Amino acid sequence: MMRRLALILFAGLALFSVLATGLAVAGIWPWIDLPVMWDGLHVAHAGMLAQIGLTVFAVALCFFLPTNARIMQLENSHRQFSVRVDDITRAYHAAHHADRDGVFNLGDAFESTRDRLAYLRDHPDLGMLEPELLELAAKMSHISRDLAEAYSTERVERARSFLKQRQFEIAQFNDRLEQAKAIHGEFSTWINRLDLEENVARAHLERLLDEMERLLPELNQPAKPSKVTQLPMRVE
Repeated sequence: MMRRLALILFAGLALFSVLATGLAVAGIWPWIDLPVMWDGLHVAHAGMLAQIGLTVFAVALCFFLPTNARIMQLENSHRQFSVRVDDITRAYHAAHHADRDGVFNLGDAFESTRDRLAYLRDHPDLGMLEPELLELAAKMSHISRDLAEAYSTERVERARSFLKQRQFEIAQFNDRLEQAKAIHGEFSTWINRLDLEENVARAHLERLLDEMERLLPELNQPAKPSKVTQLPMRVE
């Protein structure tokens, strides 16, 4: 908006400069009087030269106004196109979500598009859009109805429930795995401690046997045969 006002103001000033210069040339209006000094000398007709130069400059710049106007028109067209695309996108998403919820019945292309168009017209947020935009969104929704059927709300919720159940089962499995790891670690520590105690007890026993063998060596010697001759028993 400000750019448009600036262009209008500049065009008006250029037109005023041309008009003022033309009237000055005709002798109706006076020329601009500018007291200009150059190297100590007074420059004659400085105001007239400045006015003519500004007029020529303004007229030359006016040749760029159509180009700028076309650029502004393209920007406005692009902005309007973006707005239209956004409106079509909103309408399509509304129809697609309704299709996923099973709002529309199966039918041929004409009936399917008509049902979707009627739904979009009755939509509280889309009823003010242009009819051709709603029709285009309805046709797009009809084209993607197979996708809406494949990813319907019911199927998506069922898949989501299945994945949640799988996630819950995995969480339970991980908990049990952590418990098993804890029990395994406890048993490993226990077994290692028992092995250590058994080795210590065996070492104590061996050391005790060595001490007994050193203190009582005769206990380990075999018994010597007796030299006493036993007499036979007398029978009465």
